Amino acid sequence: MEHQRLGDQPSPSDAAAERTLFGHPIGLTNLFGVELWERFSFYGMLTILGYYLYYSTTDGGLGLDQGTALGIVGAYGGLVYLSTVLGGWIADRVLGMERTVLYGGVVVVIGHLALAVLPGLTGVGVGLVLVALGSGALKANASSLLGTLYSPTDARVDGGFTLFYLGINIGAFTGPLLTGLLQREWGFHAGFGAAAVGMTLGLAQYVAFRRNLGTHGREVPNPITRRELTPILAALAVGAIVVLAAVLTTLITLDNLSDVTTGVIVVAAIAYFAVMLTSAKVAPVERTRVVAFIPLFIANAVFWSLFQQMFTMLAVYSDERVDWRIFGWEAPASWIGSVEPVWIIALSPLFALMWTKLGNRAPSTPIKFGLGVIGMGIAFWLFALLSGFEGKTVPVLAVFVILGGFAVSELLLSPIGLAVTTQLAPAAFRSQMMALYFFSVGIGTSMAGTLARYYSPDSETSYFGFSGAAAIAAGLVVIACAPWIKRRMQGVH
Repeated sequence: MEHQRLGDQPSPSDAAAERTLFGHPIGLTNLFGVELWERFSFYGMLTILGYYLYYSTTDGGLGLDQGTALGIVGAYGGLVYLSTVLGGWIADRVLGMERTVLYGGVVVVIGHLALAVLPGLTGVGVGLVLVALGSGALKANASSLLGTLYSPTDARVDGGFTLFYLGINIGAFTGPLLTGLLQREWGFHAGFGAAAVGMTLGLAQYVAFRRNLGTHGREVPNPITRRELTPILAALAVGAIVVLAAVLTTLITLDNLSDVTTGVIVVAAIAYFAVMLTSAKVAPVERTRVVAFIPLFIANAVFWSLFQQMFTMLAVYSDERVDWRIFGWEAPASWIGSVEPVWIIALSPLFALMWTKLGNRAPSTPIKFGLGVIGMGIAFWLFALLSGFEGKTVPVLAVFVILGGFAVSELLLSPIGLAVTTQLAPAAFRSQMMALYFFSVGIGTSMAGTLARYYSPDSETSYFGFSGAAAIAAGLVVIACAPWIKRRMQGVH
């Protein structure tokens, strides 16, 4: 039944009494805040992570090979999104979305503290695993929980998710600014400590205002039985043993971690699609919607494989090629992570207003996706035009303008992707469908680590040119397939 896709919907009396802020459900403010601080801590840490791994020990880093370091950053980002499936499963079958968001935030705080306190690769390993698990639990469920605040036919949903995305980008803007300055003045662990403090603030505000969410996300849609639990625990144990054996036998190394991560997420995504498409708990109309989601999933992965190079290849580009002097003062190279969110913050309200005003007259979701992917390709082509600058002379203003193209492309695709995932999700797989969406982000993120190995200042023109061309081609295919996709979305705009 169509009305099941967002979970239990409010009754008419509930809808009449709904508390709103700026025309949106009051619960949006709480999710806006917790996601803001989670992204503050996540991106604040991520923008200095690569430098920490490959800077020499005399500069406070660990002295790893640059290619290996960038691969680890990409693999870590992929693992964050891979762990969303665990968070989605826990929400759907054990705790419900609301409590999973809470406990995920606690784990994120502990992970950032480990990075700040524990030295060397020990701190990196413990901290990144905990942050990945906690962020995976929080991200998928915060987005899905937001979707439950809107009825299936509510035209405000795209605007609500765009405002939610504004909170994400306020955090993404402020996090790198603070951690970058702290890292330069007092070292990497001071920067990691700021990330821990930020997530603690986010968790505190979430606990203080949980009542704004009412009963949304408290139910467990598909509770697990004791009979089902035993084989799942056994499978997890076997998986842990296989991973340990692969590490001990060097099948998995730091050098190939991003490649392995990409492969694992691809296999997991295929398995998840198969489960949803064959499950008896998925109605025929829901199954058709899952099929419509597949090309959007692929387009999303292509988009993020370029966009997430902000923290791999473009981090190196920022450090080695960009002139960061601003009115005579040289800003930290890690501030490249804050440039694109400036555009998002400025443009998000305009996009939210535009989608709300257009309502059902707005371009369909497949068209938005296609335009977003094409926009990323064009932005990479613009970077190719800067390849004539030698040494550390690329003007920061030019980078700022090009990253504006990143922002427009992101607003065409990412908040829309969050919204449409909640709308296409089968009732029995609400949170897990959002985890599947983040699988596509994870594939792109881990690929960003793999692709970064092929970048060098000597090959800039071809690197940016070929990457941009591939994205533009993918976007054109999505637009060409838009009518086919739209028919299978079964009434979802």
